[in-house]
Amino acid sequence: MTNTKVDRWLIESLLDIDFYKITMLQAFYHASEFRVVNVQWKFACRNKEKLNLSVLIPEIQRQLDHLCSLSFTEDELDYLSELSYIKPDFIEFLRIFKLNTKFIQLQSDGENISLRFDGPLLHVSLFEIYALSIISELHTILNCDGFDLSEARDKLTSKIDLLKAQKQLNDFNFMDFGTRRRASKAWQQEVLTTLKNQLPEVFTGTSNVHFARILDLPALGTMAHEWFQSWQAVTRLAEAQKAALEGWVREYRGRLGIALTDCYSMDSFIRDFSDPYFGKLYDGLRHDSGCPIEWGEKAITLYQDMEIDPMSKTLVFSDGLDFPSMLEIWAHFKGRIKTSFGIGTNLMNDVGNTPLNIVIKMVTVNGKPVAKISDEPGKSMCEDLGYLQYLASQYGIDPATVQISK
Repeated sequence: MTNTKVDRWLIESLLDIDFYKITMLQAFYHASEFRVVNVQWKFACRNKEKLNLSVLIPEIQRQLDHLCSLSFTEDELDYLSELSYIKPDFIEFLRIFKLNTKFIQLQSDGENISLRFDGPLLHVSLFEIYALSIISELHTILNCDGFDLSEARDKLTSKIDLLKAQKQLNDFNFMDFGTRRRASKAWQQEVLTTLKNQLPEVFTGTSNVHFARILDLPALGTMAHEWFQSWQAVTRLAEAQKAALEGWVREYRGRLGIALTDCYSMDSFIRDFSDPYFGKLYDGLRHDSGCPIEWGEKAITLYQDMEIDPMSKTLVFSDGLDFPSMLEIWAHFKGRIKTSFGIGTNLMNDVGNTPLNIVIKMVTVNGKPVAKISDEPGKSMCEDLGYLQYLASQYGIDPATVQISK
């Protein structure tokens, strides 16, 4: 297409973001370790073959410029204030909060996008989800010429019918994690409205705070990889994971207690989490890479070794799910441990196009590399192989097995 300018703003509210970005921002705001910390985030597209993403750059910049003009409204701040774990001093910080274009580095890299956010942690971390959802929707509009709404609705109906056909779903539930890769904001709202009306007993909410507010849905989410990665730069490396777990407890006192396990691998997480202090304070664990069945079996064993009833805990699965895979995982663990599912791309961008597999990850803190290793080699993201290998050695992982994802 020659016209690369769209006729609307893709982000119109700063609440149009995943809830865990807000909860992590508050934790960073209150943690003395992060008072003077600069970070850099880097964009990557994992399936850019045969796509010319660079044509999106002028409109990405225009949309980001508009994003930086937005502020949280009084109604939005009132909504957040009603959540018991969001604190008054943080609300006052959000009252004056604005993103700034000076922290954006955007240019073409051949047919790819080179996009980084570089600046103070508290002032750049929120860019991630906004930028991803902007790029994903621009891809829908400009590279795919939109999508067939009838086809998208048929696909959603098939998913709903699959769940309705199940005889016993009384302990099955799922939530929306699809903001970052949505086909469009309007489609996300339609999907959420449809699920709320048609599957009220199994659809439990959304990670999108804006839609949670306007559609009267629970806003769901706790922490992501950046919380664990950032601690690599402010404490002894071998203790970074444990420091992150303790820092979260310090902020939330057992609330929002689903811990992400794969920044360094499930095995290293088990090593650091095996103290019953963590086992009792955290409500459960979240899976985001590797085989979900193997991971879940390790989680059950972990709780049993701590003499904690697995049925008192919840495993949240959130890695590349579709509806059949959710049902398969749920059936495997049914009656042994509680499960929940966060589904993203297959829910919000299954519209007949090929969705972008895009991420924006933290790559440096105070000029030093940080990384995640994960339980799936292709999901590691770091710009310094030597550091990645050293990080692996500190967490009991063979350095020869880690690699920088392309």
